[in-house]
Amino acid sequence: MAKRERVMRMSVEQPLWRALTGYRVLTLFYAIGLFVSEYDEFVRPEVAIAYFVVLFAWTFATLPKVAGAASCTKRFLAADLTVALAGILLTPIADAHDRIVAGGPTLPSIWTAGSVLAFAIKGGWRWAAFASALVGVANVVQRGALSQDTLHNVLLVWVASIAIGYVVEVARASERTLARALEIEAATRERERLARDIHDGVLQVLAMVQRRGAAIGGEAADLGRLAGEQEVALRTLVSGGLVPVSRVSEDEAEGAVVRAVDEPDAQGDSAPWDLRSLLAPYATARVTFSEPGTPVPLAARAAKELAAAVGAALDNVHRHVGADARAWILVEDEPDEVIVTVRDEGPGIPEGRLVQAEGEGRLGVALSIRGRLREIGGTAELISVPGQGTEVELKVPKGACAPEASKGPKDRRGKAEKA
Repeated sequence: MAKRERVMRMSVEQPLWRALTGYRVLTLFYAIGLFVSEYDEFVRPEVAIAYFVVLFAWTFATLPKVAGAASCTKRFLAADLTVALAGILLTPIADAHDRIVAGGPTLPSIWTAGSVLAFAIKGGWRWAAFASALVGVANVVQRGALSQDTLHNVLLVWVASIAIGYVVEVARASERTLARALEIEAATRERERLARDIHDGVLQVLAMVQRRGAAIGGEAADLGRLAGEQEVALRTLVSGGLVPVSRVSEDEAEGAVVRAVDEPDAQGDSAPWDLRSLLAPYATARVTFSEPGTPVPLAARAAKELAAAVGAALDNVHRHVGADARAWILVEDEPDEVIVTVRDEGPGIPEGRLVQAEGEGRLGVALSIRGRLREIGGTAELISVPGQGTEVELKVPKGACAPEASKGPKDRRGKAEKA
């Protein structure tokens, strides 16, 4: 089945643009309402009417411009701030001087703050400081002096816009960090999956060729030596790996973008599988398989990963204990979980050997067993007593085995859509 690419977008910035759009419309009608309620106080109302006609047309014509960071260009921001500054400077011409000195509102009133906030959301706190400084200068010029009311209003806009601009910058940095973390997680999960497949197949074949070649001797010994070198190189590659660089959207309004590739199960994950049918083939003359008398249903992916972990445990028995070693598989179907136990009659695992093997790049237990169980929400516990064999206990909670629970973090961290 074809692969699908998930695109997860994370943005706390887009809601700010939507809020700004509503703010501009509401403050437009507020400014017009102030003018209508105090119409008789204006000495040249025709100047105010002409300005409000322009402001009305400009506000509604430019709503698409404040829909996102991509459409809100520097040229638009400059023009928008010019409209606001023009309204402030036209106030002394339209309104009475006494009202202005007494602290009356400017023609655009609080609509001006929308222009400053657009600077803050688009460019951060530095842009906000620049725009609010120009608004402050215009207010001082139209009043003719720096009064207490003017200073209060200017400082309010200046502090609020800078704070919003700083929050936007922090949010963008957080989104990039989160996108990078999700990218690393996705790459790590994929590398572990590939490592399990390689360990279960290629590495074991190379190890067998190395042992058989050394036993046969002659040219086969050279072939075995080369196989051993390739095994070491492949283990190093698997345990290292590369992590791709995160993708970041060109449109900042879309936030950080993380791309991950899903390969849907060719057999489907909708219907549960009977775990017994997957484990039965492991039963041989040397491997005893004990199962319940009724089906043990698990989600398809969980059942396959659990069976593969059992196979990896048996491979370890054959490789480290011997081909003739006896082993036992026990399946327990509990109300809340499924427990599969693999036990052998070998000499046991020396203390610290698993940590040493993982450091050498031998990741059979770490990836093929524990990694598989971790992927499906289960746990793997190894109990080994020198001289009494090793017991591997695999537990999978039934609630964590549903297909919805095994789809990873995308449903919790961002909106997923097909690309």
